[in-house]
Amino acid sequence: MRRQKENDWGLEDALDLGFGSEVRELPLHQGSLTLVGVVAALVVTTIVGRMLWLGVAQGSYYQDLASMNVNYAVTTDAPRGVITDVRGEVIADNAPSFSLQLDVRAFVKESEAERRAILELAEREVGVPTAESQQKIEAHLKAGRGEALTLYAGLSEPQVVAIRAAKRPAIFVREGYQRSYPYGPAAAHVIGYTGPVSAEDLERDSRLVPSDVIGRQGVEAQYDEVLRGKLGVTVQARDARGALLGDERTTPALAGAPLQLTLDAELQEYAYERLKSQLDTLGRSRGAVVIVDPRSGAVRALVSLPSYDPTAFTQSGRSDERVGYLTNPDRPLYDRVVSGAYTPGSTIKPLHGIAALSEGVVSPDWTIFSPGYLDIPNPWNPDKPTRYVDWRFQGTINVRSAIAQSSNVYFYAVGGGTGGLKGLGITRLRDWWQKFLLGEKTGIDLPSEGVGFLPSPEWKEEQTGTPWLLGDTYNVSIGQGDLTTTPIQLVTYIAAVANGGKVYRPFVNASKVPELRADLSGNADAFRQAQMGMRQTVTADLGTAHTMDALPFDVAGKTGSAQIHNNAKENAFFVGYAPYENPEIAIAVLVEEAKQGSMNAVPVAQDIFKFWHEKQAEESSE
Repeated sequence: MRRQKENDWGLEDALDLGFGSEVRELPLHQGSLTLVGVVAALVVTTIVGRMLWLGVAQGSYYQDLASMNVNYAVTTDAPRGVITDVRGEVIADNAPSFSLQLDVRAFVKESEAERRAILELAEREVGVPTAESQQKIEAHLKAGRGEALTLYAGLSEPQVVAIRAAKRPAIFVREGYQRSYPYGPAAAHVIGYTGPVSAEDLERDSRLVPSDVIGRQGVEAQYDEVLRGKLGVTVQARDARGALLGDERTTPALAGAPLQLTLDAELQEYAYERLKSQLDTLGRSRGAVVIVDPRSGAVRALVSLPSYDPTAFTQSGRSDERVGYLTNPDRPLYDRVVSGAYTPGSTIKPLHGIAALSEGVVSPDWTIFSPGYLDIPNPWNPDKPTRYVDWRFQGTINVRSAIAQSSNVYFYAVGGGTGGLKGLGITRLRDWWQKFLLGEKTGIDLPSEGVGFLPSPEWKEEQTGTPWLLGDTYNVSIGQGDLTTTPIQLVTYIAAVANGGKVYRPFVNASKVPELRADLSGNADAFRQAQMGMRQTVTADLGTAHTMDALPFDVAGKTGSAQIHNNAKENAFFVGYAPYENPEIAIAVLVEEAKQGSMNAVPVAQDIFKFWHEKQAEESSE
């Protein structure tokens, strides 16, 4: 116990050990404590600030980067489904292509100098502006995607060689597919085009990835999910340093399904070339042609001019071309057949003839004399009647000759009435427009369909504060005024006249079953009178399409001129069908701002009819 006590030294004894009596205890100076506190505060502030910077301000960035490291995906292109015409002719295919890819995971780990060199390489060899590449990279990081980023599609062989020779790991060339369109502008509006997905697309559809290519217009857009297929994906699990952690998981690419259309590619191409030639001759640029089978509604050709080259949207490096299409005042990307709304002019007269006969307003043999105008008494000034003009002297006419000669006076009378004849009036006219399903979408399987417009007394009073007048009824009775239709509605209605009253839904997908939307065939006698009038349009000496009588087969038709721009200009129309008995095609031709009215549309339709007939004869002889 004595030894233990000897070893139990106190703190003071330990301090005194070996130091002598000069050692004194002094308190720490206040400045020292302050310095220690400041240093400690700076250290803590720095640590907390860095944590906040990494965890909050840059949290999403590093989270995305970590996600890409953990699940780095390498995608393999899936070829889109091949699109063919009704005979199997390819009108949209896939061609092998090379694209410039950026491994974003590797890129962000490079030094600033190396990143700059990579972007300069892309700009120098391929023409991708550095600013554009940076925007794509930022969007890619923000989306948290793990796959490589496409900087440029459609590399040339020299560009492939240059990129590979640079040997920069973060940038590489990938083999894939690019959409090709053998018929180019001739089928652009019905086929459409493809393009890379946008940030909006990714937000709208979580199934899409940045390397996807999707349909943008036409059939490519309408049936995108069928045509697109699925990308192949190889997923590699990696740690924060990029080292491989485990086995790769690979899903093979799945090609899109093929799609056969109702189009006749040769007829489509000929209709395009013939309309374009006519527009060039007239010094005009805008027009349309649409052809359907009146027995089913199948679309055989659909042309809208001006057109565009769809490959300009599938290949990088053609941005100037794309900008030109987007800024052109003639709107080449606009599908006039499906989306355009036009005053139909006299092409509406067969419908009004059918309505007047069906409603008992007139009989087939009821006649009126047209000296070239119709005078309506003016109760306020009897000496100055209100005059509504015909486009020429017509003589005594009935419903058939009125359609053939396109008499305005006849349709003024049956539409709005005159003397002792009570016409259809706006209410019944509107009812018959709706019976033919005008003023609503046809339901064609193409995007961005328009509806046209059916005016009414209520609409006019609401818009203008003035009542509907007899003159308004006269105007719409001859297809003028505020009545508008789309060309696809127009040809659908004419197809119904051709087949005796059955309104089919137009369609372009050959696998679809014909769909009957309305059946007016109970008015067979009225339809027959309209058909006879359309036949006389071609056969009668005063018929407005008499030049077509030279064709070696029977054709029925109706011309039309619609006043536009306050009557300063007019659009030219022709609608018709062939053969006259048992028709197989119905057609609508539009020439915008024509110089000589409907006569500018007739030659186009006549040549298309001739081409179709010769093609049919050639095929039947094989």
